[in-house]
Amino acid sequence: MDKGKKVSKTKRKTLTWKEVQRCIEFMPDGECRLNLSFKEINMVPQSLQKLGSLHEVNLSRNLLKTIPDFIGGFMSIKVLDLHSNYVKELPITIGDLQALETLNLSNNHLMRVPKELGLLKNLHTLNLGLNQLQTLPPSIGNLKKLSFLNLSDNQFIVVPNCLGKLSDKVRIGLDRNPFLTRRAFRRKSVETPRTFHLVKGSDLCEECLMKCQTEKETVKKLEEMKITEIGPKLISGNTQSGCSHA
Repeated sequence: MDKGKKVSKTKRKTLTWKEVQRCIEFMPDGECRLNLSFKEINMVPQSLQKLGSLHEVNLSRNLLKTIPDFIGGFMSIKVLDLHSNYVKELPITIGDLQALETLNLSNNHLMRVPKELGLLKNLHTLNLGLNQLQTLPPSIGNLKKLSFLNLSDNQFIVVPNCLGKLSDKVRIGLDRNPFLTRRAFRRKSVETPRTFHLVKGSDLCEECLMKCQTEKETVKKLEEMKITEIGPKLISGNTQSGCSHA
């Protein structure tokens, strides 16, 4: 199993209603939390639709490949943790979670995320680390309350344009993407060489010319957005504290 997932494949696919009920916790502040982490399920239980007042749902470290459309019906959810599964895509109904504040999708197989993520007006923590993303929808720039965005360990070769629309106060993690080096993450401006060797574009092979153009655009965007470095630890959706998903 890749990326350090620690659950093993079994014949079990989902949970009964009684099993789900045993995983419900009522917090001192009156909020309701459902913890289905490490249950070896490969399907989100349909019985979850009976729970209308959940505030926190933890489905991490399972075998989930898809997230059902009915997830959008949990209008009171503030924290949704789906890290360390096999999810390849998200339903557009995820944009209906207007109360959502923390969304952890790290360590999955996402190649894209829906534009509807930009509708989550109360979202302040979005963890998309350890996926296969190459682009982000422009709507991500609409997340006005966002304070932390983790894009580390993906497949970005250029800085997504939508990041330039986010507040300067947003902490953005882009560690270990194909085009980035640690120098690019320093809070200070990207260092500029004191000397240059000028060559004609016609003297460069097509591959080198494209690389130079890409590097130029990358440095410019990094300077404009003041992207900062975060460490290898990722934010855990259910605790909002450092958590290594190894």
